[in-house]
Amino acid sequence: MAPKKKATSKHQEIYQTLKEAIASGQYKSGQRLPSEAHLSKTFGASRMTVNRALRELQLAGIINRRAGSGSYVRPESVSSYTFGLLIPELGQTEIFEPICRGMARAQETDGHHALLWGKSLPDAEHKASQSAELCQQLVAKKVSGVFFAPLELTPGKDAVNQSIVEAFRNAGIPVVLLDRDIVAYPARSGYDLIGIDNRRAGYAITSHLLDAGCKRIAFVARPGSAPTVDARIAGYREAMLNTLTDWTPDFVCRIDPLSKDVVRKLIDSLKPDGIICANDFTAANLMKTLSELKVAVPQQIRLCGIDDVKYASLLAVPLTTVHQPCEKMGAEAIAVMIQRIRNPDIPARDILLDFHLVVRESSGTKK
Repeated sequence: MAPKKKATSKHQEIYQTLKEAIASGQYKSGQRLPSEAHLSKTFGASRMTVNRALRELQLAGIINRRAGSGSYVRPESVSSYTFGLLIPELGQTEIFEPICRGMARAQETDGHHALLWGKSLPDAEHKASQSAELCQQLVAKKVSGVFFAPLELTPGKDAVNQSIVEAFRNAGIPVVLLDRDIVAYPARSGYDLIGIDNRRAGYAITSHLLDAGCKRIAFVARPGSAPTVDARIAGYREAMLNTLTDWTPDFVCRIDPLSKDVVRKLIDSLKPDGIICANDFTAANLMKTLSELKVAVPQQIRLCGIDDVKYASLLAVPLTTVHQPCEKMGAEAIAVMIQRIRNPDIPARDILLDFHLVVRESSGTKK
């Protein structure tokens, strides 16, 4: 049963209606709003209720109120930006859906921008060419800025990602990167990036397994993964070397987690008592393969992921993972984009939001 929606008070109804009318352009910059008496009659509310709604609009910076004159739309309250979203993995990599949701909610809150959603790209074979096509469409529409989640797991992805950001740069369109950079870790591009500290996340999840008593921890990632995965591997490697002296690079495995032959070879050669996966998707696939190989999680191998996507707690063995604050990342991305537009000469920034460990049964430590 869906939860009941919280009742909206009359002054909130008036506030929201006027705010949306201003954001949509029904009331123009500097235009005088209807009088309190008129609004009172329109909404069937008392003058006191209308006054409260107008006061909150004023506190939110949406209107100016002038004694004896009325209420006027502030120039900066009118929606003035149109942002494009170029997220090839939307609908496939689950972190991007809540990130976009956070953007949409920020849009509802500040009324300063509109989002131009590109189509999702389910065709992996042609994802690079489709991304380039979407890029050209956004350039043609002269959007105010673009949120771009660079391609991964795609042949020639680095060249494609570079050509896309260059097209936007040549068109004078600022870009904010979501989750990952366009260059290999630890190199840094000249674009703002929103995400978490992936190196520290890799360190934290590895420390969790080490504290649980694991001695032979492998790291599993798919070939061609994003630079964020390399950052997570760097954190994993640091945690291992700080604790164990016999660790070798062989414990970093870039494999297909659904291949039973490959996974069996990994287990036979490395004999891991713990495995950290680059993300929850890889962990879910690996858990399936381990089950088919009759390798019990967590009794024989403790397993962890990173991302805390919505199905992580619903797997056959609920997954220990790192939670990314995706909706907050979306809201922060909007703020960073507006700052970039208003201050184009500020240095490129990494905006790294905090994460937290979510301990479930797969690591064998859930009480």
